Amino acid sequence: MPDQPREQRKYVRPVAAPDDLALLTGPTSGTVTLPAHLDWSGNAEYDLDRPGRIVDLYRTVINEAANPADLYTFLDASVLKRLWSYMWLPAPIRRAWEEHFPELAQISHLASA
Repeated sequence: MPDQPREQRKYVRPVAAPDDLALLTGPTSGTVTLPAHLDWSGNAEYDLDRPGRIVDLYRTVINEAANPADLYTFLDASVLKRLWSYMWLPAPIRRAWEEHFPELAQISHLASA
């Protein structure tokens, strides 16, 4: 990238993804408080028994995780698959996850059919 003009260079944030979805064994109910490096909004407490809040937690963790350890701690594979088709994620993040996990791409495909 050094030969590109400065205005054309863009920072591309790395996307954290687990090595295997089966490693996602985080909580599925109760209240979770995310650490500040994941949620600095001031509303970092998530009641996983409320449908809207669990979607918010999953979206926040996937968007903000810097490494797979955050994903393993806070996400659960079965819940992720249940939420995947209607959870809003930036296109580069969704694409990275779906390239790494074809089963998520299949869920998206079935939901859009």
